[in-house]
Amino acid sequence: MASKMFRLLLCVSLAVGFSSGAFAQATRTWVSGVGDDVNPCSRTAPCKTFAGAISKTAAGGEISVLDPGGFGAITITKSITLNGTGTLAGILSAGTNGVNVNDSATGTPNTIVVILRDISINGAGTGINGINYTSGKSLAVEHCWINGVTNNGITVNKTSDGHLKVLDTIIENNTQDGINTTTTAGTILATIDRTRAMSCANGLHAKNRSRMEARDCVFSNNVTNGVFSDSTSGFATIRVWNSQISLNGGNGVRAGNTGGGVSGAEIALNQINNNTSNGVLVASGGTVETFSNNSIRGNATDGCPGCTAVGPGN
Repeated sequence: MASKMFRLLLCVSLAVGFSSGAFAQATRTWVSGVGDDVNPCSRTAPCKTFAGAISKTAAGGEISVLDPGGFGAITITKSITLNGTGTLAGILSAGTNGVNVNDSATGTPNTIVVILRDISINGAGTGINGINYTSGKSLAVEHCWINGVTNNGITVNKTSDGHLKVLDTIIENNTQDGINTTTTAGTILATIDRTRAMSCANGLHAKNRSRMEARDCVFSNNVTNGVFSDSTSGFATIRVWNSQISLNGGNGVRAGNTGGGVSGAEIALNQINNNTSNGVLVASGGTVETFSNNSIRGNATDGCPGCTAVGPGN
């Protein structure tokens, strides 16, 4: 009797072991244009979509793209890297957000770290936001292209601290802003390098409780402002260095609005040229500090009236 009981327990243990192994999440998974989401998302049996692969990928892991394809919109609720390096990794997001970053329903909200690398997000003229970041510790957008959405290329709209990092990315042809940041508590820190925001309503739009740092960028051909610091409550600050801010339909740089917040901008080594209205506009509640060697010319109103010059060469 004891021998039979031992054999029964051994069989049950082995069955449980095999079951656990079958459903274990991999640190790296794969998607392919000819994959299938019923697959385990391995290198030799890839999945079809990012959404299909994420459930089979461990927190902190990476979904890699094997070959060109459209891999579908996705909601991210855990730390993950989506990596399209080396091929064409596309998301067609007509009628929806391309990528949602939102861990608010987890046991530890505002803790996930998300990286999006070498991904093209096409709203096809009806998409909402290219990337919608509402909850999580940090989001990095590296070498991506975001186009054709009806709201913002990248929206950060949080209720706590957050960190956005945008590197080598093109954001263009969107109805609202290239990058728009706001939070009701804490601070949004946004670091933007070697990025272009063009043909949007505003290139950069820092709103409530936001601090943006931009370097070596292009904010041009936007409908209203190239760079807009616009707090209606609390503060908003944008620092722009060594960038081109030109050919915008309104102002190159605008700080301040009518909402009662404190809005600031700091500019240095920029070309602020050929904007339809002002090169730099200091509006209600706004302050602008100019550092060295800005070229502010060819605008309807040149110079920097109302600005505070800091250091030589202004």
